[in-house]
Amino acid sequence: MSDDHVPEEPAPIPEAHPGERAVRRPLSTDPLELGFTPRKPVPWLAPFLLISTGIRTLLAMLFGAYLDKRELQGALDSKIGKQVGPDGGLWLDYVADLGDGFDATYSIAYLVAQPELEVDGHRLPRAQTLVMGGDQVYPSAAYEAYEDRCKGPYQAALPVAPPERPTLFAVPGNHDWYDGLTAFLRLFVRSRDRHFAGWNTGQSRSYFAIELPAGWWLLGLDDQSGSYLDDPQLAYFDAVARKLTPQSRIILAVAAPTWVKAVDHPTAYDSIDYFIRTIIAPTGAQVRLLISGDLHHYARYTGPDRQLITCGGGGAYLYPTHKLPERLEVPPRDTLARRASRSRPYDLAARYPDKARSRRYGWGIFARLPFRNPGFTTLLGTLHTLLMLAMAGVAANRVGTTEQRLLSVPLVIMLVVTLLGAAFFAKPPSAGGKRHSRHWILGVGHGLSHVALAAAGTWAWLGLPFYDWPWPLPVAAAAVLYGPVIGLVSSQVVAAYLLIAGAFGVNVNELFAGQGIEDSKAFLRLRIDPDGTLTIYPIALDRVSHAWQLNPDQSPTTSWLTPKRPLTPRLAEPPITLT
Repeated sequence: MSDDHVPEEPAPIPEAHPGERAVRRPLSTDPLELGFTPRKPVPWLAPFLLISTGIRTLLAMLFGAYLDKRELQGALDSKIGKQVGPDGGLWLDYVADLGDGFDATYSIAYLVAQPELEVDGHRLPRAQTLVMGGDQVYPSAAYEAYEDRCKGPYQAALPVAPPERPTLFAVPGNHDWYDGLTAFLRLFVRSRDRHFAGWNTGQSRSYFAIELPAGWWLLGLDDQSGSYLDDPQLAYFDAVARKLTPQSRIILAVAAPTWVKAVDHPTAYDSIDYFIRTIIAPTGAQVRLLISGDLHHYARYTGPDRQLITCGGGGAYLYPTHKLPERLEVPPRDTLARRASRSRPYDLAARYPDKARSRRYGWGIFARLPFRNPGFTTLLGTLHTLLMLAMAGVAANRVGTTEQRLLSVPLVIMLVVTLLGAAFFAKPPSAGGKRHSRHWILGVGHGLSHVALAAAGTWAWLGLPFYDWPWPLPVAAAAVLYGPVIGLVSSQVVAAYLLIAGAFGVNVNELFAGQGIEDSKAFLRLRIDPDGTLTIYPIALDRVSHAWQLNPDQSPTTSWLTPKRPLTPRLAEPPITLT
């Protein structure tokens, strides 16, 4: 044997299953090791984000029909899935609105991926089926955003498939639709490499049907375009309907809780009602459960024939629960649809967070708004500085030099911009909602409060010596000294407006989006027993983790990162049983 040292080849990385690409475990939390960059929560009131989101929304409204890829999906496989666990039953998870900041998204992904959870005395094994209910990415459906905010965190939570090889299905939400579903289809609807982290991808289109144990079915609709359901989708579900019987029970997963949004926008529920009335009802099957995300909280309405559950707590900023209506009529009586199902009453049975905590969260706007949205505070400071300089020029009755006139904005223009901007900022909770007198009253009042603040700031500024300095020193002093202070003060005016307006159902979304609350997250774990009993466990997480460490357990299927302090999930309400 030769004495020469021959370097050993590195041991191959073990694969969880033959043919599946193995994943090397990271050696640190560096993005180069993780393969993605953990992102901070989206600052929803950042000026450039507001502009870009507005442009995307406008383009989606104007050109959405031209970008709609659902008609083209008629050429794809029309597979109908089947999911049954080894005991003849099934565990199924539902998570939605998940692709925001890393800490909140990964906290939920980590819980979903664990082999077992013990929650309030219930031992809940990992689900064999995972359903993502919409808005898998924020703020837009860009490749980098999907990698960093969605796929990356779930890859870290479940790197490779465990022995039971769970399956993933996804419903597209409005943020997934911003690119016409291009990225969504490439990620979740594939003909090769059909896996998403440790989950197999099970759908062949942006909608799906899954046969579950004991006569249960899960149907995932793609009705996000704001128009009619497309013909290939209806033809697909016509084929599904031929397999349904009067003994069949349906779980219908949709992108948004239109049963709630119909309170403000009566036609919002029309497409779901059309689907149930024309596809499901003729078979005699019963829709026992409607589930959706889009509103970032947990809420359950109960009626004579079904449960309506919103569970959008997968990672996005918290949406309030204290403004939810206590009773709904579904479909709404004032819908314009010529044909509609008979309206039935539904009562609010549970919500998370509870009404009192949700209201307390609203008061946090004063502290959170300026620091969670520094760009918005800077914009306010800039606008108020320009408004003050315009007022100061008129109050001091100075014409000024040519340079000063070129660099100043006429007072009338600044006043119009301030009042109109505040008036149009006051908006209904949904894009299609109606503007009422309260929107205009609150909006104009908000604008006048900023004008009053600017007048007070002008009076204070003219009492200081800076305005008498030679040009352009007054402008420089205003930018350096006045701008930051008035930006902070005006942000508190906006915070007070949002709190007051939220009490009247105006700018409720902005009241909470401006805070970016990461806590109070939730997802559903469902159990279908072999005898057909469906039990819903709404799992709540009061506090997400903000500190992570490498997992000392290096087993291939264990999560890469673990919280430094254990997460403590609990039930948002006692388990709900359907038979």
